[in-house]
Amino acid sequence: SLASWAIIFRKRLVIGRARRNADQFENSFWSGGDLAQLYRAIEQRGGASGMASIFEFGFREFARLRQQGIIAAEQLLEGARRAMRVAQLKEIDRLEASLATLATVGSTSPYVGLFGTVWGIMNSFSAIAAQHNTTLAVVAPGIAESLFATAMGLLAAIPAVIFYNKFVNEIGRYTGRLEAFADEFSAILSRQLDEKAAR
Repeated sequence: SLASWAIIFRKRLVIGRARRNADQFENSFWSGGDLAQLYRAIEQRGGASGMASIFEFGFREFARLRQQGIIAAEQLLEGARRAMRVAQLKEIDRLEASLATLATVGSTSPYVGLFGTVWGIMNSFSAIAAQHNTTLAVVAPGIAESLFATAMGLLAAIPAVIFYNKFVNEIGRYTGRLEAFADEFSAILSRQLDEKAAR
């Protein structure tokens, strides 16, 4: 339970930071500045993640292929797209880290609680058999133990399931945003190539 809460708090910070960084990067990207200059600034800062890393990977591959003398637009664009897909997959892997633990806690904790419930009821029956008495004083400790085990299982499972679903949804939306950016950036590179070919 404590491990799942630690994952929940860390995941909230990581996903929140990723969204804020994407907002900041999009502001810089769409400000109308020179893309080569933006690339150099990101490269100098180092440690780019999220949307900035997709741009960095794509721009770097595009520039590398052009320096090698490749002039076919489709080859240039396909190389940039491949590089951006790699960056996107790395980012999604980073965001999805530890989600499997939350899913496991959410799915197994009720069974651990159920096991505790069965154990507590067995203790109650053992107490009845030992004392040949069915008063509340004999039965209550075992029932209390079983209810406590059930409560602890649910206390671990419910937040894990809620936050797992929330994070999966947020990561899905963020992934869509990264894909949309990669498509937009590919379109910009394609336009630049078309303009250069038309000259």
